[in-house]
Amino acid sequence: MTQKQIVKTSKFLSLVLRHRPEVIGINLEAHGWVDVNELIDKSNANGREMNFELLQAIVKNNNKKRFAFNEDLTKIRASQGHSVEIELGYLPCNPPNILYHGTATRFIDSILKNGLIKGNRHHVHLSKDKETASNVGRRHGKLVILEVDAKSMHEKGCHFYVSENSVWLTENVPSEYLKEV
Repeated sequence: MTQKQIVKTSKFLSLVLRHRPEVIGINLEAHGWVDVNELIDKSNANGREMNFELLQAIVKNNNKKRFAFNEDLTKIRASQGHSVEIELGYLPCNPPNILYHGTATRFIDSILKNGLIKGNRHHVHLSKDKETASNVGRRHGKLVILEVDAKSMHEKGCHFYVSENSVWLTENVPSEYLKEV
């Protein structure tokens, strides 16, 4: 398998496991899981070449750890970022004092006015380091990194969760907890 094939299939998995499972006729379980064999069969039936070895390579080598297998490798799911209704089962936890969010300069005025909102996703995504925030933000345009006062938010009763791939999640971040880095 080529790197190009891995990237193309990873993007396809993001589509069907996070946003539009109906594209290939699969249904996600309540926690986002789908049977691996069903995913492979329905992907292939819809013109997307897929096999177990390719899925293993994507799960193992994806630098953002976007996907995960269950313990016996019979099911797969996206770790976070869903726009479809699922319950990932993450429990609230204490965040670090400071978290970061990378974005593009074209969004900064709206963010500083309205805060970070989840939009059509389940949560706002945050990172514990500036490097990860930078990598995310650069995808959207000229980079701006925002510092999130997670400690104060948490003290005020806001809930934080951390995904299997170490992405910090929260419902929203009001503007008073944000500052440009």
